[in-house]
Amino acid sequence: MRVKVVFLAVCAVILTSCGSGKNVVKSTPNEVTLEPREEKMPELPQLEQIQKPLKTTTNHTEAYIQKFAPIAVKKMHEHGIPASITLAQGVLESGSGRSQLARRSNNHFGIKCHRGWQGNSVTHDDDEKGECFRKYKYPETSYEDHSQFLLTRKRYASLFRLRHADYKGWAYGLKRAGYATDRKYPQKLISIIRKYNLDKYDRVRRDGSLAAKTPTYKTTSHKVQKGDTLYSISRRYNISVQRLKEVNGLSDNNISIGQDLLVK
Repeated sequence: MRVKVVFLAVCAVILTSCGSGKNVVKSTPNEVTLEPREEKMPELPQLEQIQKPLKTTTNHTEAYIQKFAPIAVKKMHEHGIPASITLAQGVLESGSGRSQLARRSNNHFGIKCHRGWQGNSVTHDDDEKGECFRKYKYPETSYEDHSQFLLTRKRYASLFRLRHADYKGWAYGLKRAGYATDRKYPQKLISIIRKYNLDKYDRVRRDGSLAAKTPTYKTTSHKVQKGDTLYSISRRYNISVQRLKEVNGLSDNNISIGQDLLVK
Protein backbone atom coordinates (compact mmCIF):
# COMPACT_ATOMS: atom_id res chain seq x y z
CA MET A 1 0.00 0.00 0.00
CA ARG A 2 2.85 2.36 0.90
CA VAL A 3 4.54 1.65 -2.44
CA LYS A 4 1.35 2.60 -4.35
CA VAL A 5 1.11 5.97 -2.59
CA VAL A 6 4.72 6.85 -3.46
CA PHE A 7 4.15 5.86 -7.10
CA LEU A 8 1.13 8.16 -7.42
CA ALA A 9 3.03 11.06 -5.87
CA VAL A 10 5.91 10.70 -8.37
CA CYS A 11 3.44 10.69 -11.29
CA ALA A 12 1.84 13.87 -10.02
CA VAL A 13 5.20 15.67 -9.92
CA ILE A 14 6.02 14.53 -13.48
CA LEU A 15 2.67 15.74 -14.82
CA THR A 16 3.06 19.08 -13.12
CA SER A 17 6.55 19.69 -14.61
CA CYS A 18 5.42 18.70 -18.11
CA GLY A 19 2.58 21.23 -18.11
CA SER A 20 4.59 24.23 -16.81
CA GLY A 21 5.03 25.65 -20.33
CA LYS A 22 1.32 25.72 -21.03
CA ASN A 23 -1.45 28.02 -19.91
CA VAL A 24 -2.28 27.62 -16.28
CA VAL A 25 -5.84 26.66 -15.53
CA LYS A 26 -7.37 28.39 -12.61
CA SER A 27 -10.67 27.26 -11.38
CA THR A 28 -13.12 28.68 -8.96
CA PRO A 29 -16.40 27.25 -7.90
CA ASN A 30 -18.19 29.41 -10.51
CA GLU A 31 -15.79 29.87 -13.46
CA VAL A 32 -12.67 28.69 -15.21
CA THR A 33 -10.18 31.25 -16.72
CA LEU A 34 -7.01 30.91 -18.71
CA GLU A 35 -4.05 33.11 -17.66
CA PRO A 36 -2.21 34.09 -20.91
CA ARG A 37 1.55 33.89 -21.18
CA GLU A 38 3.49 37.19 -21.48
CA GLU A 39 4.35 37.74 -25.13
CA LYS A 40 7.07 40.07 -26.54
CA MET A 41 5.73 42.52 -29.15
CA PRO A 42 7.68 42.64 -32.42
CA GLU A 43 9.63 45.89 -33.15
CA LEU A 44 8.04 48.33 -35.60
CA PRO A 45 10.04 48.97 -38.76
CA GLN A 46 11.67 52.48 -38.84
CA LEU A 47 10.31 54.57 -41.68
CA GLU A 48 12.56 56.80 -43.78
CA GLN A 49 12.50 60.34 -42.41
CA ILE A 50 10.19 62.54 -44.43
CA GLN A 51 11.87 65.65 -45.76
CA LYS A 52 10.37 68.98 -44.75
CA PRO A 53 8.46 70.61 -47.58
CA LEU A 54 10.26 73.41 -49.35
CA LYS A 55 9.13 76.90 -48.41
CA THR A 56 7.14 78.79 -50.96
CA THR A 57 9.48 81.02 -52.92
CA THR A 58 9.08 84.68 -51.93
CA ASN A 59 10.83 87.84 -53.04
CA HIS A 60 12.92 88.70 -50.02
CA THR A 61 13.89 92.08 -51.47
CA GLU A 62 10.27 93.19 -51.84
CA ALA A 63 9.54 92.06 -48.29
CA TYR A 64 12.57 93.99 -47.07
CA ILE A 65 11.47 97.14 -48.88
CA GLN A 66 7.95 96.94 -47.45
CA LYS A 67 9.35 96.56 -43.96
CA PHE A 68 11.89 99.38 -44.03
CA ALA A 69 10.30 101.87 -46.44
CA PRO A 70 8.49 103.75 -43.62
CA ILE A 71 11.70 104.39 -41.70
CA ALA A 72 13.56 105.38 -44.88
CA VAL A 73 10.81 107.94 -45.61
CA LYS A 74 10.97 109.19 -42.02
CA LYS A 75 14.73 109.70 -42.25
CA MET A 76 14.28 111.46 -45.59
CA HIS A 77 12.08 114.09 -43.98
CA GLU A 78 14.34 114.39 -40.96
CA HIS A 79 17.68 114.55 -42.73
CA GLY A 80 17.14 115.15 -46.47
CA ILE A 81 18.48 111.85 -47.84
CA PRO A 82 16.25 110.44 -50.61
CA ALA A 83 14.35 107.41 -49.32
CA SER A 84 15.10 105.62 -52.59
CA ILE A 85 18.84 105.92 -51.96
CA THR A 86 18.57 104.74 -48.35
CA LEU A 87 16.48 101.73 -49.34
CA ALA A 88 18.69 100.83 -52.30
CA GLN A 89 21.77 101.01 -50.09
CA GLY A 90 20.07 98.84 -47.48
CA VAL A 91 19.13 96.25 -50.09
CA LEU A 92 22.61 96.22 -51.62
CA GLU A 93 24.72 96.41 -48.46
CA SER A 94 22.71 93.92 -46.37
CA GLY A 95 21.59 91.49 -49.07
CA SER A 96 18.00 92.52 -48.26
CA GLY A 97 18.69 91.92 -44.57
CA ARG A 98 20.01 88.38 -45.13
CA SER A 99 23.78 88.91 -45.17
CA GLN A 100 25.90 87.46 -42.40
CA LEU A 101 26.88 90.91 -41.15
CA ALA A 102 23.27 92.13 -41.07
CA ARG A 103 22.12 89.07 -39.13
CA ARG A 104 24.96 89.23 -36.64
CA SER A 105 24.96 92.95 -35.99
CA ASN A 106 21.79 94.55 -37.48
CA ASN A 107 24.23 96.66 -39.51
CA HIS A 108 22.40 97.13 -42.82
CA PHE A 109 24.80 99.62 -44.40
CA GLY A 110 28.19 98.05 -43.81
CA ILE A 111 29.31 100.95 -41.61
CA LYS A 112 32.71 100.24 -40.11
CA CYS A 113 33.68 101.29 -36.60
CA HIS A 114 35.92 104.20 -37.61
CA ARG A 115 37.69 106.36 -35.07
CA GLY A 116 35.60 107.48 -32.11
CA TRP A 117 33.00 104.67 -32.23
CA GLN A 118 32.21 103.64 -28.66
CA GLY A 119 29.29 101.27 -29.27
CA ASN A 120 29.27 97.50 -29.71
CA SER A 121 31.09 95.97 -32.64
CA VAL A 122 31.75 92.73 -34.52
CA THR A 123 34.62 91.63 -36.72
CA HIS A 124 33.89 90.76 -40.34
CA ASP A 125 36.00 90.10 -43.42
CA ASP A 126 35.51 92.85 -45.99
CA ASP A 127 38.25 94.74 -47.85
CA GLU A 128 40.58 93.26 -45.25
CA LYS A 129 40.30 90.28 -42.92
CA GLY A 130 38.73 90.82 -39.50
CA GLU A 131 37.62 94.44 -39.90
CA CYS A 132 35.62 96.17 -37.19
CA PHE A 133 31.95 96.89 -37.95
CA ARG A 134 29.35 98.65 -35.83
CA LYS A 135 26.75 96.53 -34.06
CA TYR A 136 23.22 97.68 -33.22
CA LYS A 137 20.48 96.24 -31.06
CA TYR A 138 17.83 97.00 -33.69
CA PRO A 139 18.13 97.51 -37.47
CA GLU A 140 16.19 100.78 -37.14
CA THR A 141 19.16 102.18 -35.22
CA SER A 142 21.32 101.28 -38.20
CA TYR A 143 19.12 103.49 -40.40
CA GLU A 144 19.52 106.47 -38.09
CA ASP A 145 23.28 105.96 -37.81
CA HIS A 146 23.50 105.76 -41.60
CA SER A 147 21.88 109.19 -41.84
CA GLN A 148 24.17 110.65 -39.18
CA PHE A 149 27.19 109.11 -40.87
CA LEU A 150 26.42 111.05 -44.07
CA LEU A 151 25.35 114.23 -42.29
CA THR A 152 28.41 114.63 -40.11
CA ARG A 153 31.17 114.10 -42.69
CA LYS A 154 32.23 117.01 -44.87
CA ARG A 155 32.93 114.87 -47.89
CA TYR A 156 29.19 114.17 -48.26
CA ALA A 157 28.09 117.79 -47.74
CA SER A 158 27.66 118.48 -51.47
CA LEU A 159 25.10 115.70 -51.76
CA PHE A 160 22.66 117.58 -49.55
CA ARG A 161 22.65 120.45 -52.04
CA LEU A 162 21.38 118.29 -54.89
CA ARG A 163 17.83 118.68 -56.13
CA HIS A 164 15.15 116.85 -54.23
CA ALA A 165 14.89 113.19 -55.19
CA ASP A 166 17.93 113.34 -57.47
CA TYR A 167 18.79 109.73 -56.77
CA LYS A 168 21.19 109.54 -59.71
CA GLY A 169 23.18 112.46 -58.37
CA TRP A 170 23.27 110.82 -54.95
CA ALA A 171 24.34 107.47 -56.38
CA TYR A 172 27.29 108.92 -58.27
CA GLY A 173 28.07 111.37 -55.50
CA LEU A 174 28.38 108.62 -52.89
CA LYS A 175 30.94 106.83 -55.04
CA ARG A 176 32.96 109.98 -55.67
CA ALA A 177 32.95 110.80 -51.97
CA GLY A 178 34.45 107.40 -51.22
CA TYR A 179 31.46 105.66 -49.63
CA ALA A 180 32.19 102.42 -51.50
CA THR A 181 35.18 100.94 -53.31
CA ASP A 182 33.05 99.15 -55.90
CA ARG A 183 33.47 100.97 -59.21
CA LYS A 184 29.94 100.02 -60.26
CA TYR A 185 28.35 101.09 -56.99
CA PRO A 186 26.29 103.94 -58.56
CA GLN A 187 24.97 101.75 -61.33
CA LYS A 188 23.96 99.04 -58.85
CA LEU A 189 22.01 101.52 -56.72
CA ILE A 190 20.26 103.00 -59.73
CA SER A 191 19.40 99.53 -61.03
CA ILE A 192 17.78 98.58 -57.70
CA ILE A 193 15.83 101.83 -57.58
CA ARG A 194 14.47 101.33 -61.08
CA LYS A 195 13.72 97.62 -60.67
CA TYR A 196 11.65 98.12 -57.51
CA ASN A 197 10.32 101.59 -58.34
CA LEU A 198 11.86 103.02 -55.18
CA ASP A 199 11.71 106.62 -56.37
CA LYS A 200 7.99 106.61 -55.47
CA TYR A 201 9.03 106.79 -51.81
CA ASP A 202 10.82 110.07 -52.53
CA ARG A 203 7.37 111.56 -53.17
CA VAL A 204 5.80 110.46 -49.89
CA ARG A 205 4.83 113.49 -47.81
CA ARG A 206 5.16 113.74 -44.03
CA ASP A 207 1.48 112.91 -43.63
CA GLY A 208 1.91 109.73 -45.67
CA SER A 209 0.21 110.98 -48.82
CA LEU A 210 1.89 110.64 -52.19
CA ALA A 211 2.86 113.77 -54.10
CA ALA A 212 2.29 113.96 -57.83
CA LYS A 213 5.20 112.76 -59.91
CA THR A 214 7.20 115.65 -61.27
CA PRO A 215 8.76 115.62 -64.73
CA THR A 216 12.03 113.78 -64.72
CA TYR A 217 15.25 115.45 -65.64
CA LYS A 218 18.48 113.96 -66.83
CA THR A 219 21.55 114.14 -64.66
CA THR A 220 24.36 114.89 -67.05
CA SER A 221 27.86 113.66 -66.51
CA HIS A 222 31.12 114.31 -68.32
CA LYS A 223 34.00 111.86 -68.71
CA VAL A 224 37.25 113.74 -68.35
CA GLN A 225 39.35 113.70 -71.52
CA LYS A 226 42.99 114.58 -72.08
CA GLY A 227 43.43 118.35 -71.82
CA ASP A 228 40.24 118.93 -69.79
CA THR A 229 40.33 121.28 -66.82
CA LEU A 230 37.60 122.23 -64.38
CA TYR A 231 37.50 125.64 -66.01
CA SER A 232 37.05 124.28 -69.56
CA ILE A 233 34.40 121.86 -68.38
CA SER A 234 32.55 124.62 -66.50
CA ARG A 235 32.50 126.79 -69.64
CA ARG A 236 31.26 123.90 -71.76
CA TYR A 237 28.30 123.09 -69.50
CA ASN A 238 27.63 126.62 -68.25
CA ILE A 239 28.35 125.79 -64.61
CA SER A 240 30.74 127.48 -62.21
CA VAL A 241 33.97 125.80 -61.13
CA GLN A 242 32.85 126.10 -57.51
CA ARG A 243 29.59 124.33 -58.27
CA LEU A 244 31.46 121.59 -60.15
CA LYS A 245 33.62 120.99 -57.09
CA GLU A 246 30.63 120.96 -54.75
CA VAL A 247 28.48 118.45 -56.64
CA ASN A 248 31.46 116.18 -57.21
CA GLY A 249 32.90 116.38 -53.71
CA LEU A 250 36.22 117.79 -54.91
CA SER A 251 38.51 119.52 -52.43
CA ASP A 252 40.89 120.88 -55.10
CA ASN A 253 41.08 121.36 -58.86
CA ASN A 254 42.75 118.04 -59.61
CA ILE A 255 40.91 115.72 -62.00
CA SER A 256 42.04 112.62 -63.87
CA ILE A 257 41.44 111.22 -67.36
CA GLY A 258 38.42 108.90 -67.41
CA GLN A 259 36.87 110.42 -64.30
CA ASP A 260 33.10 110.98 -64.42
CA LEU A 261 31.96 114.40 -63.27
CA LEU A 262 28.41 115.56 -62.65
CA VAL A 263 27.84 118.73 -64.62
CA LYS A 264 24.18 119.41 -63.83
